[in-house]
Amino acid sequence: MNIKLVGGNSAGTVTSYYMASTFKRWSELDFEFLGNVSGKPYILQTNVFSEGKGGREQRIYLWFDPTAKYHEYGFMWNQELILFLVDNRVIRVFHNTKDLGVPYLEYQPMYIYSSIWNGESWATRGGLDRIDWEEQPFLASYTGFNLRDACAVESNEASAMHNCYKMLFRSAYGWAPNLALSLAQIEDLRWIRNRFMIYDYCTDRRRFRGRQPPECARNWP
Repeated sequence: MNIKLVGGNSAGTVTSYYMASTFKRWSELDFEFLGNVSGKPYILQTNVFSEGKGGREQRIYLWFDPTAKYHEYGFMWNQELILFLVDNRVIRVFHNTKDLGVPYLEYQPMYIYSSIWNGESWATRGGLDRIDWEEQPFLASYTGFNLRDACAVESNEASAMHNCYKMLFRSAYGWAPNLALSLAQIEDLRWIRNRFMIYDYCTDRRRFRGRQPPECARNWP
């Protein structure tokens, strides 16, 4: 998806692009763009929900002005890993760690959503900068929507979902080299962490009482 974000004073707004299933214990992959006062950089927050459990936030500054022109944001998702991509650069990876007891995003068809909403209680400097309603309307633009090689699931029947899973295994996305990070993708992740990372739940020992969530052992990189 190509997105151009809200320009000017966007403090308190959240522009989102995400995938989510509709099951009680749902799966979800999030891009959330946290607005800011004029002249300050946007923050991109990503999150992963598996079987209804999220709390896996990462936040980075973007290395460009996302309000000046369209930039591409997307996911590459197969049976071994999920990549978050910005302009075809990997900014985050979430590996399949079922062997560590962490549910993976499997067998749940997901819808794609886009929205802009009021997050002034937390989105900009923890809620210190509120929405200036005199700046409305707040407009974000979306274009270039692409579901390359996606499989349409016609129902929530197990057979329909299994057919799509088999299609994934047969496609190029379900084979090497897409089942592991390339050297270039590892360098992308190091570049992001060293220059643009603001927050990573994996390093928030206070939040998790000194323990690291088990998937973090593999998700970097």
